[in-house]
Amino acid sequence: MIVDGFLSFTIAAVLLICGKILTLRIAALRDYSIPEPVIGGFLCAAFTALVYVFWGREIRFELEVRDFLLLLFFAGIGLKADIGTLRKGGRPFLILLALASGLIVVQNLAAMGMAGLFGLEPRAGLMLGSVSLTGGIGTALAWSPILAERTGVDNVLELGVAANTLGLIAACLIGGPLAAFLIRRNRIVPVPDGEMDIGAAHDEPAPRMDYFCLLWAILILNVTIMLGMSLHAAIAATGLTLPAFVSCLFAGIVMRNFAIFTFGPAMWRTWPGVRVGLALIGDLALGLFLTMTLMGLQLWQLDGSLLFIVTTIALQIALTLAVSLWVVFPAMGRDYEAAVIASGFGGIALGSTATAIANMTAVAQQYGAAHRAFIIVPLVCGFFIDIVNALVISFFAG
Repeated sequence: MIVDGFLSFTIAAVLLICGKILTLRIAALRDYSIPEPVIGGFLCAAFTALVYVFWGREIRFELEVRDFLLLLFFAGIGLKADIGTLRKGGRPFLILLALASGLIVVQNLAAMGMAGLFGLEPRAGLMLGSVSLTGGIGTALAWSPILAERTGVDNVLELGVAANTLGLIAACLIGGPLAAFLIRRNRIVPVPDGEMDIGAAHDEPAPRMDYFCLLWAILILNVTIMLGMSLHAAIAATGLTLPAFVSCLFAGIVMRNFAIFTFGPAMWRTWPGVRVGLALIGDLALGLFLTMTLMGLQLWQLDGSLLFIVTTIALQIALTLAVSLWVVFPAMGRDYEAAVIASGFGGIALGSTATAIANMTAVAQQYGAAHRAFIIVPLVCGFFIDIVNALVISFFAG
């Protein structure tokens, strides 16, 4: 059964509303910063899995609009980044990239070791390492035929899909509680640092904006995405592979700091309201993107080699938590920004860029804005870590 795109989008909106309502009503969800899209998305994924198990029918959703939502979100992030914040993020960015790169090597060594223990060709274990976790489903699809040929293991793609599914679920669940634990254990008092990068805090009244504020926000976002896609096409023409959302992030930074004055004084007079509009549109875009991603999970694909998969992913989760707690948080400065970055590190190591941002958003809504974190983490997991991952995978696969 295939659900068409319009109905899929409508279902995602309903699920996101359910997640928001449950978060507002259940204090535990707020205290542990569980992202709102996770609640409704998991409910849908569990429902489709039960339908498959008991009635043998697959429910698939058409999710084409999901990719545009991601572009919309990152364009908004770029539009809220100023040069001063970017300059402050230089050294922490390099440190976080180095830590994430080191974890990639550890992930692959652990996965290959577990594969050997279970009697598999060690290189097949790469599918439960950085191929599917740091790299995501796209990297798993790209490497599965290569590893299948080199290892003689036929179900490497299934291993990768299962690992990516479990990793995505784990990344959604550990980020918020990890940040809450760090904040409480270290007695961190978040200092309010201006407006939220995405959405609004739980305890704040609904922000006010008028017709022109929202219209300016929509226009600026659309122009930024057009500029970002043009940049993406120019980069692709050189033969370099770069995710489209990174191009939109860069385009937003350019628009915010160099070109936004071209919209004239009328826009500048309403800029505070425009920033609110950008934040709320970005919040909706990310929420719907992650909800659609989770509702599209096919949990029944976890069947087969289940013990090997669960054991290995449990080890990878433990490694990610240990690095986040005892390496990332101290290296980032042991402050509130460091706790937010640590909450997003699980998304870098186990899930996706969207998961990392959703975790950080949930923490920021509970405790306050963290501007540098929302620039550093997307840059690390959006582009640079993919280059490192490709080099490391090539080494181990060879």
